[in-house]
Amino acid sequence: MLGELLDNVRRRHPLVHNITNYVTVNDCANILLACGASPIMADDLGEAEEITALCAGLNINIGTLNARTIPAMLAAGKKANQLGHPAVLDPVGAGASKLRTDTALRLIDQVRFSVIRGNISEIKTLALGGGSTQGVDASVGDAVTEGSLEEAVRFAKGFAQKTGAVIAITGAIDIVADGERAFCIFNGHPMMSGVTGTGCQLSAMTAAYAAANPDRPLEAAAAAVCAMGVCGQLAHQRLSELDGNASYRNYIIDAAYHLDGAALERHASYKTL
Repeated sequence: MLGELLDNVRRRHPLVHNITNYVTVNDCANILLACGASPIMADDLGEAEEITALCAGLNINIGTLNARTIPAMLAAGKKANQLGHPAVLDPVGAGASKLRTDTALRLIDQVRFSVIRGNISEIKTLALGGGSTQGVDASVGDAVTEGSLEEAVRFAKGFAQKTGAVIAITGAIDIVADGERAFCIFNGHPMMSGVTGTGCQLSAMTAAYAAANPDRPLEAAAAAVCAMGVCGQLAHQRLSELDGNASYRNYIIDAAYHLDGAALERHASYKTL
Protein backbone atom coordinates (compact mmCIF):
# COMPACT_ATOMS: atom_id res chain seq x y z
CA MET A 1 0.00 0.00 0.00
CA LEU A 2 2.68 2.54 0.98
CA GLY A 3 4.70 1.83 -2.14
CA GLU A 4 1.92 3.20 -4.30
CA LEU A 5 2.30 6.58 -2.62
CA LEU A 6 5.99 6.77 -3.55
CA ASP A 7 5.18 5.72 -7.11
CA ASN A 8 2.71 8.61 -7.26
CA VAL A 9 5.48 11.04 -6.32
CA ARG A 10 7.66 9.74 -9.16
CA ARG A 11 4.77 9.87 -11.61
CA ARG A 12 3.41 13.29 -10.68
CA HIS A 13 6.71 15.13 -9.93
CA PRO A 14 5.19 17.65 -7.50
CA LEU A 15 6.86 21.04 -7.13
CA VAL A 16 7.39 21.78 -3.44
CA HIS A 17 7.93 25.24 -1.95
CA ASN A 18 10.34 25.14 0.97
CA ILE A 19 10.77 27.88 3.53
CA THR A 20 13.41 25.97 5.43
CA ASN A 21 16.61 26.48 7.36
CA TYR A 22 19.92 27.42 5.81
CA VAL A 23 21.83 24.62 7.58
CA THR A 24 20.16 21.92 5.46
CA VAL A 25 18.57 23.67 2.50
CA ASN A 26 20.82 21.93 -0.05
CA ASP A 27 20.14 18.48 1.38
CA CYS A 28 16.39 19.18 1.36
CA ALA A 29 16.57 20.14 -2.30
CA ASN A 30 18.54 17.01 -3.17
CA ILE A 31 16.28 14.61 -1.26
CA LEU A 32 13.29 16.05 -3.11
CA LEU A 33 14.99 15.54 -6.46
CA ALA A 34 16.00 12.02 -5.40
CA CYS A 35 12.43 10.95 -4.56
CA GLY A 36 11.04 12.31 -7.82
CA ALA A 37 9.79 15.75 -6.75
CA SER A 38 11.13 19.22 -7.56
CA PRO A 39 12.23 21.83 -4.99
CA ILE A 40 11.97 25.58 -4.93
CA MET A 41 13.29 27.68 -2.05
CA ALA A 42 11.82 31.16 -1.54
CA ASP A 43 11.60 32.85 1.85
CA ASP A 44 11.10 36.54 1.01
CA LEU A 45 7.68 37.96 1.80
CA GLY A 46 7.65 39.69 -1.57
CA GLU A 47 7.33 36.40 -3.44
CA ALA A 48 6.19 33.84 -0.85
CA GLU A 49 2.55 33.78 -1.93
CA GLU A 50 3.36 33.84 -5.64
CA ILE A 51 5.79 30.92 -5.37
CA THR A 52 3.36 28.94 -3.21
CA ALA A 53 0.71 29.39 -5.90
CA LEU A 54 3.03 27.73 -8.43
CA CYS A 55 3.63 24.68 -6.25
CA ALA A 56 1.67 21.59 -5.28
CA GLY A 57 2.89 21.55 -1.68
CA LEU A 58 4.53 23.68 1.02
CA ASN A 59 7.17 22.81 3.62
CA ILE A 60 7.76 25.26 6.49
CA ASN A 61 10.76 24.61 8.76
CA ILE A 62 11.65 27.01 11.61
CA GLY A 63 15.18 25.69 12.16
CA THR A 64 16.94 29.02 11.53
CA LEU A 65 14.06 31.28 12.41
CA ASN A 66 14.33 35.04 12.00
CA ALA A 67 12.01 38.03 12.00
CA ARG A 68 12.27 38.45 8.22
CA THR A 69 10.99 34.98 7.36
CA ILE A 70 8.13 34.67 9.84
CA PRO A 71 5.75 36.88 7.79
CA ALA A 72 6.70 34.90 4.67
CA MET A 73 5.86 31.64 6.43
CA LEU A 74 2.45 32.93 7.46
CA ALA A 75 1.70 34.35 4.01
CA ALA A 76 2.76 31.15 2.23
CA GLY A 77 0.76 28.99 4.62
CA LYS A 78 -2.40 31.02 4.15
CA LYS A 79 -1.98 30.95 0.37
CA ALA A 80 -1.55 27.16 0.45
CA ASN A 81 -4.76 26.91 2.48
CA GLN A 82 -6.58 29.18 0.04
CA LEU A 83 -5.53 26.97 -2.87
CA GLY A 84 -6.17 23.68 -1.06
CA HIS A 85 -2.52 22.63 -1.21
CA PRO A 86 -1.03 20.46 1.55
CA ALA A 87 1.33 22.19 3.97
CA VAL A 88 3.85 20.61 6.35
CA LEU A 89 5.23 22.22 9.51
CA ASP A 90 8.56 21.21 11.07
CA PRO A 91 8.73 23.05 14.43
CA VAL A 92 12.48 22.61 14.86
CA GLY A 93 13.60 23.43 18.40
CA ALA A 94 10.16 24.38 19.71
CA GLY A 95 10.66 24.71 23.44
CA ALA A 96 14.27 25.86 23.13
CA SER A 97 13.31 29.54 22.96
CA LYS A 98 10.23 31.69 23.35
CA LEU A 99 10.51 32.91 19.75
CA ARG A 100 10.50 29.38 18.34
CA THR A 101 7.65 28.20 20.52
CA ASP A 102 5.50 31.28 19.99
CA THR A 103 6.09 31.25 16.22
CA ALA A 104 5.21 27.57 15.88
CA LEU A 105 2.02 28.09 17.90
CA ARG A 106 1.16 31.16 15.81
CA LEU A 107 1.62 29.18 12.61
CA ILE A 108 -0.62 26.38 13.88
CA ASP A 109 -3.24 28.92 14.92
CA GLN A 110 -3.30 30.75 11.56
CA VAL A 111 -2.49 27.98 9.06
CA ARG A 112 -4.18 24.60 8.56
CA PHE A 113 -1.35 22.11 8.26
CA SER A 114 -1.79 18.72 6.64
CA VAL A 115 1.15 17.32 8.62
CA ILE A 116 3.10 18.52 11.66
CA ARG A 117 6.39 16.62 12.00
CA GLY A 118 8.85 16.82 14.86
CA ASN A 119 10.48 14.90 17.66
CA ILE A 120 8.51 14.03 20.75
CA SER A 121 9.80 17.00 22.79
CA GLU A 122 8.88 19.50 20.06
CA ILE A 123 5.40 18.04 19.61
CA LYS A 124 4.80 17.92 23.37
CA THR A 125 5.83 21.56 23.66
CA LEU A 126 3.23 22.54 21.08
CA ALA A 127 0.50 20.30 22.44
CA LEU A 128 0.99 21.12 26.10
CA GLY A 129 2.36 24.65 25.91
CA GLY A 130 5.50 23.61 27.79
CA GLY A 131 8.37 21.18 27.82
CA SER A 132 12.04 21.30 27.00
CA THR A 133 14.41 20.34 24.25
CA GLN A 134 18.13 19.71 24.09
CA GLY A 135 18.95 21.96 21.16
CA VAL A 136 16.86 20.42 18.39
CA ASP A 137 17.00 16.86 19.77
CA ALA A 138 14.40 15.13 21.89
CA SER A 139 15.16 15.07 25.59
CA VAL A 140 16.00 11.60 26.87
CA GLY A 141 13.00 11.48 29.19
CA ASP A 142 10.65 11.94 26.26
CA ALA A 143 11.96 9.06 24.12
CA VAL A 144 9.27 6.78 22.69
CA THR A 145 9.93 3.15 23.61
CA GLU A 146 8.00 -0.09 23.28
CA GLY A 147 6.84 0.42 26.85
CA SER A 148 5.53 3.93 26.24
CA LEU A 149 4.30 3.37 22.69
CA GLU A 150 0.57 3.06 23.39
CA GLU A 151 0.61 6.17 25.58
CA ALA A 152 2.51 8.08 22.90
CA VAL A 153 0.00 6.96 20.25
CA ARG A 154 -2.90 8.22 22.38
CA PHE A 155 -1.10 11.53 22.79
CA ALA A 156 -0.45 11.82 19.03
CA LYS A 157 -4.07 11.01 18.16
CA GLY A 158 -5.29 13.59 20.66
CA PHE A 159 -3.08 16.32 19.22
CA ALA A 160 -4.16 15.33 15.71
CA GLN A 161 -7.81 15.75 16.73
CA LYS A 162 -7.02 19.16 18.22
CA THR A 163 -5.14 20.50 15.20
CA GLY A 164 -6.80 18.64 12.34
CA ALA A 165 -3.32 17.71 11.12
CA VAL A 166 -1.57 14.39 10.80
CA ILE A 167 1.02 14.26 13.58
CA ALA A 168 4.36 12.63 12.77
CA ILE A 169 6.58 12.05 15.80
CA THR A 170 9.98 10.77 14.75
CA GLY A 171 12.62 9.06 16.84
CA ALA A 172 13.82 5.52 17.52
CA ILE A 173 10.19 4.48 16.95
CA ASP A 174 8.18 6.77 14.70
CA ILE A 175 4.47 7.49 15.17
CA VAL A 176 2.29 8.91 12.39
CA ALA A 177 -1.29 9.51 13.47
CA ASP A 178 -4.52 11.23 12.65
CA GLY A 179 -7.39 11.37 15.12
CA GLU A 180 -8.34 7.72 14.63
CA ARG A 181 -5.43 5.68 13.25
CA ALA A 182 -1.71 5.49 13.83
CA PHE A 183 1.26 3.93 12.08
CA CYS A 184 4.06 2.83 14.41
CA ILE A 185 7.20 2.63 12.26
CA PHE A 186 10.37 0.71 13.08
CA ASN A 187 12.60 1.62 10.14
CA GLY A 188 15.77 3.70 10.39
CA HIS A 189 19.23 3.41 11.90
CA PRO A 190 20.76 5.06 15.00
CA MET A 191 23.50 6.64 12.88
CA MET A 192 20.87 8.91 11.29
CA SER A 193 21.00 11.04 14.45
CA GLY A 194 24.67 11.75 13.66
CA VAL A 195 23.82 13.52 10.40
CA THR A 196 22.54 17.09 10.57
CA GLY A 197 19.27 17.51 8.76
CA THR A 198 17.76 14.06 8.31
CA GLY A 199 14.61 15.39 9.97
CA CYS A 200 14.59 18.44 7.71
CA GLN A 201 14.96 16.19 4.68
CA LEU A 202 12.08 14.07 5.91
CA SER A 203 9.80 17.09 6.28
CA ALA A 204 10.59 18.18 2.73
CA MET A 205 9.94 14.66 1.47
CA THR A 206 6.70 14.48 3.46
CA ALA A 207 5.48 17.59 1.66
CA ALA A 208 6.23 15.89 -1.67
CA TYR A 209 4.35 12.72 -0.69
CA ALA A 210 1.40 14.78 0.58
CA ALA A 211 1.36 16.86 -2.60
CA ALA A 212 1.33 13.74 -4.78
CA ASN A 213 -1.36 12.08 -2.63
CA PRO A 214 -3.50 14.98 -1.38
CA ASP A 215 -6.50 12.82 -0.52
CA ARG A 216 -4.47 10.47 1.74
CA PRO A 217 -2.46 12.62 4.17
CA LEU A 218 -2.06 9.95 6.84
CA GLU A 219 -0.77 7.29 4.46
CA ALA A 220 1.37 9.84 2.62
CA ALA A 221 3.12 10.90 5.81
CA ALA A 222 3.57 7.29 6.93
CA ALA A 223 5.05 6.35 3.54
CA ALA A 224 7.50 9.25 3.70
CA VAL A 225 8.61 8.34 7.22
CA CYS A 226 9.04 4.69 6.24
CA ALA A 227 10.94 5.68 3.11
CA MET A 228 13.38 7.88 5.02
CA GLY A 229 13.99 5.12 7.54
CA VAL A 230 14.51 2.54 4.81
CA CYS A 231 17.00 4.86 3.11
CA GLY A 232 18.87 5.17 6.39
CA GLN A 233 19.09 1.40 6.65
CA LEU A 234 20.17 0.87 3.04
CA ALA A 235 22.71 3.67 3.27
CA HIS A 236 24.26 2.16 6.38
CA GLN A 237 24.77 -1.13 4.57
CA ARG A 238 27.00 0.68 2.05
CA LEU A 239 29.40 2.14 4.61
CA SER A 240 33.00 0.97 4.59
CA GLU A 241 35.31 1.22 7.58
CA LEU A 242 36.68 4.46 6.13
CA ASP A 243 33.27 6.11 5.70
CA GLY A 244 31.74 8.48 8.24
CA ASN A 245 28.70 10.67 8.64
CA ALA A 246 29.45 12.75 5.52
CA SER A 247 29.44 9.66 3.31
CA TYR A 248 26.38 8.40 5.15
CA ARG A 249 24.49 11.61 4.31
CA ASN A 250 25.27 11.15 0.63
CA TYR A 251 24.35 7.47 0.72
CA ILE A 252 20.96 8.34 2.22
CA ILE A 253 20.23 10.61 -0.74
CA ASP A 254 21.50 7.91 -3.13
CA ALA A 255 19.17 5.40 -1.50
CA ALA A 256 16.22 7.75 -1.94
CA TYR A 257 17.15 8.15 -5.60
CA HIS A 258 17.01 4.39 -6.20
CA LEU A 259 14.05 3.56 -3.95
CA ASP A 260 10.82 2.60 -5.73
CA GLY A 261 7.43 1.53 -4.50
CA ALA A 262 8.19 -2.17 -4.63
CA ALA A 263 11.37 -1.77 -2.57
CA LEU A 264 9.54 0.40 -0.05
CA GLU A 265 6.93 -2.32 0.36
CA ARG A 266 9.63 -4.95 0.95
CA HIS A 267 11.55 -2.98 3.56
CA ALA A 268 8.83 -1.02 5.37
CA SER A 269 8.40 -2.17 8.98
CA TYR A 270 5.33 -0.91 10.79
CA LYS A 271 2.18 -1.78 12.62
CA THR A 272 -1.09 0.12 12.97
CA LEU A 273 -2.89 0.98 16.19
